Amino acid sequence: MDVKGLTAVVTGGASGLGAATARALAARGVKVAIFDLQQELGQAVAAEIGGLFCAVDVTSDASVDAGFAQARAALGQERILVNCAGTGNAIKTASRSREDGTIRHYPLDVFDRIIQINLVGTFRCIAKSAAGMLTADPLESGERGAIVNTASVAAEDGQIGQVAYSASKAGVVGLTLPVARDLAGDGIRVNTILPGIFETPLLMGQPTHVVDALGASVPFPKRLGRPEEYARLAIEMIENPYFNGEDVRLDGAIRMAPR
Repeated sequence: MDVKGLTAVVTGGASGLGAATARALAARGVKVAIFDLQQELGQAVAAEIGGLFCAVDVTSDASVDAGFAQARAALGQERILVNCAGTGNAIKTASRSREDGTIRHYPLDVFDRIIQINLVGTFRCIAKSAAGMLTADPLESGERGAIVNTASVAAEDGQIGQVAYSASKAGVVGLTLPVARDLAGDGIRVNTILPGIFETPLLMGQPTHVVDALGASVPFPKRLGRPEEYARLAIEMIENPYFNGEDVRLDGAIRMAPR
């Protein structure tokens, strides 16, 4: 796919992996709309790359619909969607308090919230973007569009306390091939990246010794992944017309231990 002059939507594009991808796309001449709830950061990235910021909550049909309408009115129908919006937490399925012996289980409303953002939010954006792509004529390559999703190595190596996060990311992996098959006849490709331990704002806010230990746990290279490295793989998935229906780990060969 020749991306120059096309339009892209990047969810979670205000920071981290999404911001790096938005910058990489813009550098290739793509018109980029950023969907995010971090208004100040999102507007700053959009201004930097000459793109558009849209305040979007991926858990809301109305908000996502409004975001796509705003982006399409300003930049045209997107041919590229990169889903980076997501969140996580660490709560055990059930546990006993060390202080008073009280037994608690994972709050189901919190579990549902993680699923709604990471899994349902991703699919919501896929379905609505794909419907828009179907209104456009095929490009010279025969393609109508390309979609890249973000899962996590936790989809395969979920750690203690990651039950909701791992389930949500495993769901993203699980939907990749059937969605790719659903859309293949209309020239829309779908792939998913499973990042390992990356330099994201959430992680870099941890104490230095924690960040250093995490980097040292990676077989090679012994450091955290850089958002630009995620963006490079996303670009390859978008530009390479034979890349379809794949889930690819990007992790320095790490396999996560239980904790």
